[in-house]
Amino acid sequence: MSALRRTSRRRFLGMATALGTAGTLLPLAVSRATAQTDLTPNTSSPQNSPPQNNPPQNNQGGGTGLQSGAARDATQLVDQAALTAESLLGDPNFSELASFAQRAKAIVIFPQILKAGFILGAEGGRGVLLVRGADGSWSPPAFYTLAAGSIGLQIGGQVSELVMTVMNDGALAAMMTNKVQLGAELSVAVGPIGKGAEAATTTNLNSDVIAFSKTVGLFGGGALEGAGMIPNHEWNRAYYNAAQATPETVVLERRFYNMQADRLRQALPQPQSGSS
Repeated sequence: MSALRRTSRRRFLGMATALGTAGTLLPLAVSRATAQTDLTPNTSSPQNSPPQNNPPQNNQGGGTGLQSGAARDATQLVDQAALTAESLLGDPNFSELASFAQRAKAIVIFPQILKAGFILGAEGGRGVLLVRGADGSWSPPAFYTLAAGSIGLQIGGQVSELVMTVMNDGALAAMMTNKVQLGAELSVAVGPIGKGAEAATTTNLNSDVIAFSKTVGLFGGGALEGAGMIPNHEWNRAYYNAAQATPETVVLERRFYNMQADRLRQALPQPQSGSS
């Protein structure tokens, strides 16, 4: 009987030792597996994404991966600019716009220019600039702010959709700077509007910029004279999710791309087959 007890005791101690060894080895195995997992390349990292197709989902320090407020606003502006381009280019009253746009070096679209005043007047809005490439295709949009103020006898309010055709390389180069003043550094002429309007009615066909505007409301005077066009760096960086996104790198170098703007690009006059 005592021999049987000694044999059982030895079996029990052997099982306990085995379990203890397994308990020691198990965390070690898990640790090694974790280490191997950490060394596996993360192919889904944004750093491996093509730099030409940067989505507007810009997590600027929030750590949430959600689209930033500036990116959302920029995306909405691009949609509004597409609607403005489609509306004005398809309007019989703006028949000359398509002709100027076909010859333009670039196009600027402000979907909404707000102007209001009583004695003191002010106007402003946000818009986009797109440049025609050598192949006739349109660049991705760069974002701008239009701002102006004036003092005088002004009473009323106005909401305008504005499309400007940039007619030469000098005017386009000026728009790549930090600020350009319309009417001072660049000459601006009002494009002919109305059914049957002809280009000859434009005040100055040699102007740097031809402006076409659809207006709702009344305002006692004022134009684009003295208005400043300023690059909106915050929106450029947010929309392309890149700190290097500037008007020059977006519209001239075309280093950044956002497919959300394809509708806007397609709304503009496309290269004509067989044209030189």
